[in-house]
Amino acid sequence: MADLFQPESSPAEQPGRPLADRLRPTTLGQVVGQEHLTGDDGVLTRMIRSGSLGSMIFWGPPGTGKTTVARLLAGETGLAFEQISAIFSGVADLKKVFETARMRRANARQTLLFVDEIHRFNRAQQDSFLPVMEDGTVILVGATTENPSFELNAALLSRARVLTFRSLEPESVAALLERAETEEGKDLPLDDEARAVLVRMADGDGRAALTLAEEAWRAAGPGEVFDAEAIQRIVQRRAPIYDKSQDGHYNLISALHKAVRGSDPDAALYYLARMFDAGEDPLYLGRRLVRMAVEDIGLADPQALVITNAAKDAYDYLGSPEGELALAQACVYLATAPKSNAVYTAFKAAMRTAKEHGSLAPPRHILNAPTKLMKQEGYGSGYRYDHDEPDAFSGQDYFPEALGRQKFYDPPDRGFEREIRKRLDWWAKLRREREGG
Repeated sequence: MADLFQPESSPAEQPGRPLADRLRPTTLGQVVGQEHLTGDDGVLTRMIRSGSLGSMIFWGPPGTGKTTVARLLAGETGLAFEQISAIFSGVADLKKVFETARMRRANARQTLLFVDEIHRFNRAQQDSFLPVMEDGTVILVGATTENPSFELNAALLSRARVLTFRSLEPESVAALLERAETEEGKDLPLDDEARAVLVRMADGDGRAALTLAEEAWRAAGPGEVFDAEAIQRIVQRRAPIYDKSQDGHYNLISALHKAVRGSDPDAALYYLARMFDAGEDPLYLGRRLVRMAVEDIGLADPQALVITNAAKDAYDYLGSPEGELALAQACVYLATAPKSNAVYTAFKAAMRTAKEHGSLAPPRHILNAPTKLMKQEGYGSGYRYDHDEPDAFSGQDYFPEALGRQKFYDPPDRGFEREIRKRLDWWAKLRREREGG
């Protein structure tokens, strides 16, 4: 592997090197898209000026410069650079790296250990870094595409600073393409629209942008210039950055749920389409729509649950792509429906009260008395049959005496709930009477 801190050979001397490798920055100032870290006032720039580095976790999507920046940090601070990947390394490899780092430290040189995909190490492997971080044997720089809060041990996170790498903005990707044209000594064979399409295809990934540019150069004949349609056909469409079991999945489903809750059908449809496009299981989306119906719409529109269940069943019956329209219809229905989380909050409050107060006995007047002894004990005594009461409502108290009257459900004041509200007012009156108010 080439040492990035030695004078680079020309492309002619090193044939076959990918464009992304040839354009790898040799100073922090050449890193694009991470100005909050590598700019004149960036976090990492300040660390270098201070002459002191601490252990760090680089968190961000692929192709944003995590590996490159780690190498540059070692070069600009005079640290020995070691790199391992959690995918290919085990405990034996870690022991060798740590021993080498100890030998360097004995000779007054510290090691920057870069661990790619660090989240793939298990808990015990992550814990093995703690002693060498604490005694200064290594400065750990871990790279991960997953949320460190979920994937890394708390003990490791407490000893390392998390720095977030951002997806490259279109302007940064465009700057990379211009740098590539300078390196190659020729313009990309793209018209303006095709160039914009290629930037979008990169999806914030600098490495992907340069790989797509190489494909465009390979495919172009002498004097040929591709339009937007042609470049999409030639390089194909790059799959969105989305892992159905990781952050991309949870971020988009969160965005979809909040757009529905916020009554924005356009944003809700957009996030639903994003997840379809990324290959999400439509039945998973159907289940989440059902959840939204009961959590955020509730009794403000009881039909929402019926419609979302029907949409889920319709997809199960039709499959793709026809069934996806049923889910889209349900999504728009939920976003435009009246909202109430009254049942959701009431249920949580009732569960909390049930757990806090244990096995309180219900009042005896509402208990059945199938035996003589139970009748003698007062089971069922004084019970009033609601259907025989005026308005089919007796107004009895059903809560355990030791608990007293509780209020969990507070519905919105809508027409179809007025009768419920009258009865809730009765419970409120009864509670005040029992409390002597």
